[in-house]
Amino acid sequence: MAETLELTAPNGTKYSQPTGLFINNEFVAATSGDTIETVNPYDESVIAKVHAASEKDVDAAVAAARAAFKTGSEWRNLTPQERGVLLWKLGDLCKRDEQILATIDAWDNGKPYEVVLGEDVAETISVFRYYAGWADKIYGQTIDVGNAKLAYTKHEPLGVCGQIIPWNFPVMMAAWKLGPALACGNTVVLKSAEQTPLSALYLAGLIKEAGFPPGVVNVVSGYGKTAGAVLASHPKVDKIAFTGSTVTGRNIMKSAAVNMKNITLETGGKSPLLVFEDADMDQAVKWSHVGIMAMAGQVCTSTSRIYVQDSVYEKFLEEFKKYTKDNTTIGSQFDSNVTHGPQISKTQQEKIMSYVDSAKSEGARLVLGGEVSHKQGYFVDPTIFADVRNDMKAVREEVFGPFVVVQSFSSEDEVIEKANDTEYGLGAAVFTKDIVRGHRVAGEIQAGMVWINSSQDSHFGIPFGGYKQSGIGRELGQYALSAYTQVKAVHVNLGTWL
Repeated sequence: MAETLELTAPNGTKYSQPTGLFINNEFVAATSGDTIETVNPYDESVIAKVHAASEKDVDAAVAAARAAFKTGSEWRNLTPQERGVLLWKLGDLCKRDEQILATIDAWDNGKPYEVVLGEDVAETISVFRYYAGWADKIYGQTIDVGNAKLAYTKHEPLGVCGQIIPWNFPVMMAAWKLGPALACGNTVVLKSAEQTPLSALYLAGLIKEAGFPPGVVNVVSGYGKTAGAVLASHPKVDKIAFTGSTVTGRNIMKSAAVNMKNITLETGGKSPLLVFEDADMDQAVKWSHVGIMAMAGQVCTSTSRIYVQDSVYEKFLEEFKKYTKDNTTIGSQFDSNVTHGPQISKTQQEKIMSYVDSAKSEGARLVLGGEVSHKQGYFVDPTIFADVRNDMKAVREEVFGPFVVVQSFSSEDEVIEKANDTEYGLGAAVFTKDIVRGHRVAGEIQAGMVWINSSQDSHFGIPFGGYKQSGIGRELGQYALSAYTQVKAVHVNLGTWL
């Protein structure tokens, strides 16, 4: 058995933190004895060390999931309604411990506590309850092909699902992955991000408390190059679902080819936000700020490219700069006045600052930020560059920070061409009072999600995913169920003989 730590967070919350690998409903030590340090990005202090899975540990987790999926197992014998009850109970337990879950992710991730509690954990609870309702509504159809045959379809679970989640929404991404997979009757091996392993391990304890049978959900901490790669290429894993960078997504695809796994990928983005001259300027400015500065810019759908019609370009820049300055307070994630927490790591901080240097060297105009004014922790000030071109590095590549580039346009056709000039296609936003134009432009933009007169206000009942190199498949809503089921057609001969 692996030890459980009694921790006290900076906000005074005390709780028991599991540190082991969660395999077959038990927290166990890694066979290698290796550990991962997880760090508070606000002050760079070590929070805890957790066990790091090796290939042997991943094998054990997959074996547990395979056994739990076996015909006749306790899990397979549950009715769909009983699976739904377990998911609903898990949602209730998350609600009971919402302050602990919010504390863990704020501490581990650096995101403001109030945001984690009111958004991330609230959605975690809602997602488990939402898919609890879907568990007994997954069914096929009969197909009329004439009196000589009865034909019907069944939607069956895929089997053992490997799930790899990112560090920017740790517990919420776990719910996004687990909810539909479990509702459909699959079993899971979930690997957390190496930077933020703590909330997934705490959630594992709630999964056991809710009554899920052993092996149905297994949670491993570990590095991507070891545990993640082994999980993606494992011959006894039937599906891999991944959220993270586009580069890693490509490697996941290659690894999954070993047994032609079903895959779902949600990868990078460089989402455009279009402001037409007739837009409500006050709303466009506020949503543009939310679209890139929320979560310190560490959101895959962040609207990090802003295109503003030339007649209102300078006015937008002036108001956007002022609003960002007036609505940014940098500091500790546990300070209720703070709106802007640290980046996840020193590596990420340095990466963002390299894009500042790149934008300057390529001739962009610095409007705001571009500095690290908070010297403790991994902070980057909100940064706005104007007068950029689509061929600039900072415009083409995902920065993943509070870093936005702005350029002007003159016509609708021009801005649609600019918006689509990217390898990504995750999200986009359009601001205009002309609702006909709003719908028309939304239809022309190559992205899996388009907001009209808002940005980032997604919902667990609405599908989430991208075009092009932003991913494959969809998460959330009813659409996620198709990612965790396969269709079987049954042909019944009703008396026609050869």
